[in-house]
Amino acid sequence: MDTALFEERKRDHIRHALDPSNQASGLSRLDSVRLHHDALPELDFDEVTLAGTCLGSPVKAPLFVAGMTAGHRDASHLNRSLARACAARGWAMGVGSQRRELQGELIDDWKELRKEVPSLVLFANLGLAQVRTASNEQIGRVIDSIGAQALCIHLNVLQECMQPEGTPQFRGGLARIVELSRSLHVPVVLKETGCGFSRRTLERISDFPIGAIDVSGLGGTHWGRIEGARAATTITGESERKVDALRARAARVFADWGVSTVDSVLSASQILPERVEIWATGGVRSGLDAAKLIALGAHSVGFAKPALEAALMGEKSLHEWMESQEFELKTALFCSGHSSPQQLRERGVAQGSDVWTIE
Repeated sequence: MDTALFEERKRDHIRHALDPSNQASGLSRLDSVRLHHDALPELDFDEVTLAGTCLGSPVKAPLFVAGMTAGHRDASHLNRSLARACAARGWAMGVGSQRRELQGELIDDWKELRKEVPSLVLFANLGLAQVRTASNEQIGRVIDSIGAQALCIHLNVLQECMQPEGTPQFRGGLARIVELSRSLHVPVVLKETGCGFSRRTLERISDFPIGAIDVSGLGGTHWGRIEGARAATTITGESERKVDALRARAARVFADWGVSTVDSVLSASQILPERVEIWATGGVRSGLDAAKLIALGAHSVGFAKPALEAALMGEKSLHEWMESQEFELKTALFCSGHSSPQQLRERGVAQGSDVWTIE
């Protein structure tokens, strides 16, 4: 692995993820979802609780910061800020791809982070293209390096196609997922990266012994667009990469590729067994968005770009942003007559249009 080029790629990802043109804004279908207003909720606002569990671990809110940035030393301060804030507020947190850690690099950085936040519910993260060939021992070392409560295996088919350095090798991935789900000492989470899950894919994995899926639907950061932007640029200096016109053109064609977050969650709630948690990410921009997705069947809801933007402004801004998401979620629960996210989810899935409508 060319370490300099790899780190440059990870820095590119942060920069391009903050570019509005790489957001599939408006395609999540969240604007079409409405919670019914309850003018006479039989409860007080301070009775509303957000506390619950995530894969069996207690959390203070059904919210998490999705995996975004890892693999280069510049990411360390961001991950520390996010980890401290999540630990303080009782959110879970996913880390970005730990591909370099498979070779034993940067392990000490994660160990130091874990020492700072021993109570944090944290998820490791590796790509399917990497876990196909990595040994169980290597994967276990990555998980243990951060004391993770789960391993997220990210499924980034479109991104690997559009990435100039991509590794679009997925054959054997299904069997490997099942094997790891049965052999690892933590649950496996299948995580998309902005293109969602179709009904056909969900049906294929419905009997897998996994702990959760993170739908990461169309509507937020679109990694096909990001890799297209990278393919259209030249890198010189310590690292070198020429313009890849083929992938730059293709990325424009596939700019809206994927299954919306709303459709992914709806399908997952209909197809997957209750033992598999549904995590919703992809274009989530408010606590109200989180409430809508919980009503559709999500157990937990994650934020990526908004959390990154807040973290870049400093930990005070990050805490204020997180507090806003919690307040908005509690307000949505109270104004729809629910005392907890679990109650909203159970009534939404069971009663359908009595709790939500799609217009």
